[in-house]
Amino acid sequence: MKIANSVIIRPMEERLQKLLAHAGYGSRRACEEFIVAGRVRVNGQIATLGQKADLSVDKVTLDGKALPKAEALTYIALYKPRNVLSAAEGQDERQTVRDLIPLEGHLYPVGRLDYDSEGLILMTNDGDLTNKLTHPKFGHEKEYRVLIARRPDEKQLETWRRGVVLEDGDKTAPADVSFLSTAGKGAWIRVVMGEGKKRQIREVGRLLGLPVVKIIRLRIGTLRLGHLKPREWRHLTSEEVAELKGEAKTFTPMKRTARKPLNPKDKPKRPLPKRTDKPSRKPSP
Repeated sequence: MKIANSVIIRPMEERLQKLLAHAGYGSRRACEEFIVAGRVRVNGQIATLGQKADLSVDKVTLDGKALPKAEALTYIALYKPRNVLSAAEGQDERQTVRDLIPLEGHLYPVGRLDYDSEGLILMTNDGDLTNKLTHPKFGHEKEYRVLIARRPDEKQLETWRRGVVLEDGDKTAPADVSFLSTAGKGAWIRVVMGEGKKRQIREVGRLLGLPVVKIIRLRIGTLRLGHLKPREWRHLTSEEVAELKGEAKTFTPMKRTARKPLNPKDKPKRPLPKRTDKPSRKPSP
């Protein structure tokens, strides 16, 4: 189910060597040599080094072979329900997140959610953003609301925060874990982490004696699930895309510098105003 208005961002002009490299013709340095050799043309004209083009409107060729047209960049926030695969294509009869969005073109999920987990999934055809959001070196936070079968004590939560050694010997990175509320014999907790090993939250909960019942992802980086319900999806706004890419401008208020109080002796002497009339005097009794 789609909600909100559609916002699709068109590809911008890119340097020709970058377009050629993305099309699989080698490194950018090698593609620069193709341009210098006069083997690249833009709209029929021999290209020059440093020239830019937009594949959605320009025809770029290498040795007469045209580069494929670029798709408009699309960014979609989806509430993945439980029992749906986080994949663009299924390998069996199970439904995938791609099946939930009836749009033409290529769309891929950014980051995984387990088959039995639910919540926010970002669907896009922007490879650069996908790499930025999923590569461990960038450490983008992901926030989850987790229902556990037992009420945790502070020691268990503190261990989760510091990191837990998994059965494969890897230790999880420190995480922000906090208690939210009770739920019957269990509890809701909030987990924020910058990594995402396969089934990590469920595995950590099991090792700590806190079996996980339900996982809902609320946030990926700066993108929030908001009011979406299971199976609903919407296009991101241009502001949301800019925030995810780190391009949004944030206003930083100017710091007020404390002023040193003046010494009374240093205060400039101001002349007293001249009085034009005399104050009235009360009549004496």
